[in-house]
Amino acid sequence: MEPLGKTLLWIGAICLLLGIFFVFGSKIPFLSNFGNLPGDIRIERDNFQFYFPITTSILVSIILSAILYLWNRIAS
Repeated sequence: MEPLGKTLLWIGAICLLLGIFFVFGSKIPFLSNFGNLPGDIRIERDNFQFYFPITTSILVSIILSAILYLWNRIAS
């Protein structure tokens, strides 16, 4: 039962950090343009809007990969 408790604590801590990020994220200057980066595809017509954040997705992927790589290196 101990691993389940640790897992639930980690999930709770991650949810707490995500909640804080969502509340205060718009007040951080370099995050205000996140989602409107050059390279994000935006098509707007009369009754049609299409938005594909390709650059933002790549940036998030790189950041998460780096975090998980460091976490793996520290854990082992």
